[in-house]
Amino acid sequence: MALKVRRENNDMEAPLLSNDSFVVDLRRASANTTSQIAIVGAEVCPIESLDYELVENDLFKQDWRSRSRAHIFQYIVLKWAFCFLVGALAGGTGFLTNLAVENVAGIKFVVTSNMMLAGRYEWAFGVFTASNFVLTMFAAGITVFFAPEAAGSGIPEVKAYLNGVDAPGIFSFRTLVVKVVGTIAAASSSLHVGKAGPLVHTGSCIASILGQGGSRKHHLTWKWLGGYCKNDRDRRDLVTCGAGAGMAAAFRAPVGGVLFALEAVSSWWRISLLWRSFFTTAVVAVVLRALIDVCKSDKCGLFGKGGLIMYDVTSENTAYRFSDLLPVIVLGVVGGILGSLYNFLLIKILRIYTLINKRGRLCKLLLAAIISICTSCCLFGLPWLAACKPCPADAAEACPSIGRSGNFKKYQCAPGHYNDLASLFFNTNDDTIKNLYRAGTDNVFQPSTIIIFFVASYFLGIFSYGIAAPTGLFVPVILTGATYGRLIGMLMGSYSSLDLGLFAVLGSASLLGGSMRITVSVCVILLELTNNLLLLPLVMLVLLISKTVADVFNANIYDMLVNLKGFPYLEPHAEPYMRQLTVADVLTGPLQFFNGVEKVGNIVHVLRTTGHNGFPVVDEPPFSDSPVLYGLILRAHLIVLLKKKEFLHSRVHSGFDMLKQFCADDFAKRGSMVNQELVEDLILSEEEMEMYIDLHPFTNTSPYTVVETMSLAKALILFREVGLRHLLVIPKSTTRGPVVGILTRHDFMPEHILGLHPFLLTKRWWRLRLWKYDILELFQGVK
Repeated sequence: MALKVRRENNDMEAPLLSNDSFVVDLRRASANTTSQIAIVGAEVCPIESLDYELVENDLFKQDWRSRSRAHIFQYIVLKWAFCFLVGALAGGTGFLTNLAVENVAGIKFVVTSNMMLAGRYEWAFGVFTASNFVLTMFAAGITVFFAPEAAGSGIPEVKAYLNGVDAPGIFSFRTLVVKVVGTIAAASSSLHVGKAGPLVHTGSCIASILGQGGSRKHHLTWKWLGGYCKNDRDRRDLVTCGAGAGMAAAFRAPVGGVLFALEAVSSWWRISLLWRSFFTTAVVAVVLRALIDVCKSDKCGLFGKGGLIMYDVTSENTAYRFSDLLPVIVLGVVGGILGSLYNFLLIKILRIYTLINKRGRLCKLLLAAIISICTSCCLFGLPWLAACKPCPADAAEACPSIGRSGNFKKYQCAPGHYNDLASLFFNTNDDTIKNLYRAGTDNVFQPSTIIIFFVASYFLGIFSYGIAAPTGLFVPVILTGATYGRLIGMLMGSYSSLDLGLFAVLGSASLLGGSMRITVSVCVILLELTNNLLLLPLVMLVLLISKTVADVFNANIYDMLVNLKGFPYLEPHAEPYMRQLTVADVLTGPLQFFNGVEKVGNIVHVLRTTGHNGFPVVDEPPFSDSPVLYGLILRAHLIVLLKKKEFLHSRVHSGFDMLKQFCADDFAKRGSMVNQELVEDLILSEEEMEMYIDLHPFTNTSPYTVVETMSLAKALILFREVGLRHLLVIPKSTTRGPVVGILTRHDFMPEHILGLHPFLLTKRWWRLRLWKYDILELFQGVK
C-alpha cells in the first residue's frame, strides 16, 4: 500500500509561511507534524477537520435576506424528508441483512447437519470449514481490494466524524455496498462478529450519500437533494440520525437507537436533532414491522416468521425479591472486570494485527484465512467434548431438532438425545442468544457446557474483530455476556429465584456496561429486544455497577479504538495539565495572513506552499488607519475565487460589485474531502497573477477569537462545544499585530502539547494515552 497524503488540503499539517508585509513572530517556529493521518478501516488515510461553523460574510447575508418564506419552508420540509428516507432505507437494509444472514448461514447448517445425521462426519467438517472459509475470504477480499474503509464496525469512524474529523471514503457509495455485502458474508461465516456496528456505519453512509445528493463518482446523483445539505453542519445532523437508525435496525429498538446516537457517538446535541432522530428511528421500526409481517406467510425462506430480529423470549411476568440483589451485584462487579479485561486484550490483539496488516493485502487475507480455519475447527471440535443428554419429556419443540436453529442439536448423539454445546455453537449468533435468553430452560445446558462456550466465545470475539472485513462488537459482547450470566446464575442459584434466562439478559447488560460503558442506551435496547419492562430496575443496577467497576481500569472500547486508530478526537473535558498552559504556549508559526485586497500571485503561492485551510484577513492602510483583523477566509473559498477569475486590475475596494458575480451555491461544500478542488488544477496566466482579489465580501467577519492569555483548558471547551475548525488568537497588548496565531484541532492533542512542553512528562500526566500514534508509525513507508 502506498501512503499518499495530500498536504495541500490538511489544516493540521504544515505551518503557515510568513507574509512579506506583516509577520507575527511566535516564540516557536516548529512544524505541526502530528494528527495528520489515521487508520480508517484497514488503511492509513489523510484526515481533515470539518467546518461546523457558519460563515457569516456579505454573500451569506445577501443570500439569507433573499430567501422567501416558501424557500425556508421547503428547506425545513426537505430536512424531514431526508430523515424519512434515511429511516426507510436503513430499516430496509437492516431487514435484508438479517434475512440474508439467516438464509445463507441456515443453508450451511442444514447441509452440515444432514451429513452429521448420515454419519459422514469428515464430509460435514469439510463442508462446514470450506463454506466458512469461502464466506470469510469473500468478505475480506472485497474489503481489502475495493473498500478498506469498510473494515471493522465503523463506529470509531462515525464517532470521529461526528466529533469533527473527516477522512476520504468513510461514507462513500462503494463503502456502503461493501459494508452491506461484507457484513452478510462475515456474519454468515460463523465468526464471532456482529451486525450492529456495521449497520450503524451503513445508516451513516446512507445519510451522508443522501445529504450530498448521491454519488457523483458512480453517476447516482439527485440534484433536488444535493442542494439543501450545503454544509458540514447539516450533514453532521443527518449522519447522527443515520447512526441512530442503524442501531434501531439492528435490534428493532427505535428509542434505544436514538439514545445510542446521543450517548455513544454524537459530540453535539440539541432538541431539534432529538426530534428528527426520533422520527428517523420511528420510520425504521415501522418499516421493519411491515417487512416482518411479510415473512409471517413463510415467504422468507429459512428466516421463518421474521422474529429473529427481536429476542421476545422473556415476556412472562418477572418476580424478584430483595435477596436477588446479591447475585445481580456480583454480576455487575464481575462484568466490569471481564469487560475491562476484554478491552485490554482486544487492544493488544489489534496491535499485533496492525503489525501483520501493514505488510500488505496478502497478509491481511492470510490473517482472515487463519482466523476462519481456527474458528471452524473450534466450533466443530469442541461439541465433541460435551456429553449427550436425553431429550426432556416436556420439551416444547422437537428433540433433537433437525436443521439450523433449536435448543436440541443431535450432532453425534444417539436418537432421543441431544448435544447442548452443539446447540450453542451450531447456530447463528442471534439464535444462540435466543436460546440463552429463553425462559424455562434451566436444565437444558450443563455447567461444563456453559463454561466451555463462555471461554470460547470470549476469546473468539476478541480474535475475530481485527480482520479486514466488516465486523461488529455489539453482538459478540451480548452473546458472551449472556453465557457468563447463565454461569453466574448456575453458581448462585441457591441465593436467587431468578430464571437463568433472566440471568443471561443481566449478564449481557453487565458485559456491555463493562466493555462499552454505555448505560442508558444499552438499558433501553435490552428492554426493547426482550420486551420485558419488569427487568428495568435490575438492568439499571447491573449497568451502573459494571460501568463503575470497569472505569477504574481503562476507557470504553470505542474510545480506545478511536485513540488506537489515531483520530484527533476532542474529549468533552480538558486534561488537568491544560490548566497550567495558555493558548499562546501551544501556538506554532510563523503566521500567514492575507490583506483585504490581495494579489492573486500571493494567494496562489501561499495555497501551494502551506497546508492550512483558514487564513486571517487583515486590513492595512489605506483601508484602515492601522492593522485591523477583518475576519477569516477558508482555503476552499479562495480556490472558488481563483477559479472564477473575477480579478481587479488595481488594489481597490470593489464593494458589492463582486457579489453580483457569485451565488451561495458556488461556495457550498459538496461532500467529503475527496471532492474538493485543488489549487494545482488552476491555470492562471502571468498577467492574472499580477491582478488583485477583494476578499472582503467573502470573509467571515465574525470568527471566534480568544485572547492569548486564556487557559488552554478553557479554549478546548469553547473549541469543542461550538464545533470549531479554527480559533483565532488575538494579542493582549494593542501594540502588537491584530492576530498572533490560529488554533486548530491539532493544537489540543496531547502529543503536540507535550512535544512543546516536555517538562509536563515529569509530572503526574503519565495516564495520557500517548501510545495511539505509535500504531500509525508502523504504517509509515508501507508499500
